[in-house]
Amino acid sequence: MSNKWLLFIVLGIGLVTHFAFFGHPNQTVFDEVHFGKFVSGYYTGEYYFDIHPPLGKLMIAGFAKIFNFKPEFSFAQIGEQFPDNKYLALRFLPSLAGALLPVVIFLLALQLKFTPRAAFIAGFLVSIENTLLVQTHYMLMDGFLLFFGFLALLFYFRRKFLWMAIFGALAASIKWTGLTFLALPFLIETYQTFKPVYPHTQQVSLNFWRLCRQYLLSVGVYFLLIPLVLYFSVFAVHFSLLTKPGPGDAFMSQDFHNENVFKKFVELNIQMYQSNQRLTATHPYGSRWYSWPFMARPIFYWVSGPGEGSREAGIASDSRIYLLGNPVVWWASTMAVLMSLMYVLRHKIIKILLGGYFLNLLPFIGIKRVMFLYHYLTGLIFAILILAYLVEKQKHAGKIFIGLAIASAVAFIYFAPLTYGLPLSPKAYDARIWLPSWR
Repeated sequence: MSNKWLLFIVLGIGLVTHFAFFGHPNQTVFDEVHFGKFVSGYYTGEYYFDIHPPLGKLMIAGFAKIFNFKPEFSFAQIGEQFPDNKYLALRFLPSLAGALLPVVIFLLALQLKFTPRAAFIAGFLVSIENTLLVQTHYMLMDGFLLFFGFLALLFYFRRKFLWMAIFGALAASIKWTGLTFLALPFLIETYQTFKPVYPHTQQVSLNFWRLCRQYLLSVGVYFLLIPLVLYFSVFAVHFSLLTKPGPGDAFMSQDFHNENVFKKFVELNIQMYQSNQRLTATHPYGSRWYSWPFMARPIFYWVSGPGEGSREAGIASDSRIYLLGNPVVWWASTMAVLMSLMYVLRHKIIKILLGGYFLNLLPFIGIKRVMFLYHYLTGLIFAILILAYLVEKQKHAGKIFIGLAIASAVAFIYFAPLTYGLPLSPKAYDARIWLPSWR
């Protein structure tokens, strides 16, 4: 089968999984209570404060304006019912980003010299991974982060540095963790530029300094100048739309609204950093970085009724949404990461993928504020790529791929009710809670 047909199949599966039950539930889910208020601020002009950059909220607000969205909903609490169907416009772009992400992963794998079969499996597993689906099915920001970030890597490996810089900047303008999608190419470029240079002779020395000049120019333009200009431009648009006093003023200085855009930009970014550092509140569904590869603590996003109390209340079934991954994909990819450590010295691709994996895991060691399972999603995709790459190296790769695909698809379907918020009886729900920490 040609690569074009494989791409269309990956795209089709991504569209089906991400737009199945689109709009359900017609109630606020998890952090939509925050992002809904932020998006509404662009319509009222009232200044809000968020610890993350504003691009994702700006995109959703701009798209919703096409459909005449009005800031008439309070987003007061999880489970609050929307008054009409205009909320669908708020969820469309994140769902689209999630649907297109498997295609990006498929193309990235091909660019990294995966076989078409291995690239297809990587895209397929991303399309049916339950946590990735939940996190892109609602008005949340990580779908944009992952789509822009891996698109930046795709353009980097195609040696299209301008587009790498653009999409890397867009990823960082969603969340600062998006900077890792520029950090990985930067480290690769640095290593490849200076590894073969040994300035023992005058001629080699001249070449060395010529390489240094070219390297500094490239870094200055593609890793600093272009990303910084785009990142600043996002904030400039943000400030131009939020011109009225609002709830975010409590975080800023008294003169914030009266200085120029550059000073606003600096003050807000400093405040974002400091606010991240000041977050000390705990959360019942919080988890530490070392537990993420084992999916030890999922997150409870939404429930249709009294939840755990439904048994005592005599209710036959509940609908719940959990950020709970596909166990086959999750645990197999973790095993692949551990196994890949034995191959790291022999395979350049493993070095690159492990570099991306650890760049998106190890920095969380130093973060003291509460963290959640969704912080691992970038690392999870790198782990999936490692899994597909290693399986292709095995003697019976074809049979392993078939078994992996079937087992992953069955697990996806089995856990789909907790992904889409579909009704489950108490017995059926309990059957899906495999670990005590999943409750």
